[in-house]
Amino acid sequence: MQTEVIVAGFGGQGVLFTGQLLSYAAMDESKHVTWIPSYGPEMRGGTANCTVVIADEEIGSPLVRNPRAVIAMNLPSLDKYEPSVQPDGLLIINGSMVNRAAGRKDLRSVVVPANDIAEELGDLKLTNMVLLGALLGNLDVLPLDALKKALKEHLPERHHKLLPLNYQALEKGASFKA
Repeated sequence: MQTEVIVAGFGGQGVLFTGQLLSYAAMDESKHVTWIPSYGPEMRGGTANCTVVIADEEIGSPLVRNPRAVIAMNLPSLDKYEPSVQPDGLLIINGSMVNRAAGRKDLRSVVVPANDIAEELGDLKLTNMVLLGALLGNLDVLPLDALKKALKEHLPERHHKLLPLNYQALEKGASFKA
């Protein structure tokens, strides 16, 4: 089985880290993985996206036209990537930054007030973890525990004090269902 995911948003929203963490978790689960980041010349505020392909077998091409899932962290990302999601695919929408629902009826969509949840937890930087939790709560690609393990193993030791909040953010996101 092969699963393609695109994570897209503004620079500074943790788009690339989200994809990288998903990739690490898949590698740690002995999956084949590709991760391709893409970002504009502006580090913060510019557009950013990444493509993650997770497979049980060797990956033929890391390029993705029609992903199985998209995490849209803002409205421009939703506008750009919604048309490309596979029919019956999954669209995770950051309802805190997007003022519309999915227009397509041939896919599953989940609107998550991710910024609001992150602020309730005490740190807006947790928004990406809320959305990643929603992805894994609705897509049978990896268990949530694999992400928690990857966070612990790949996050620098100096940031380990943040693990409990990241775990809470993942779990809150996973509770949103399509």
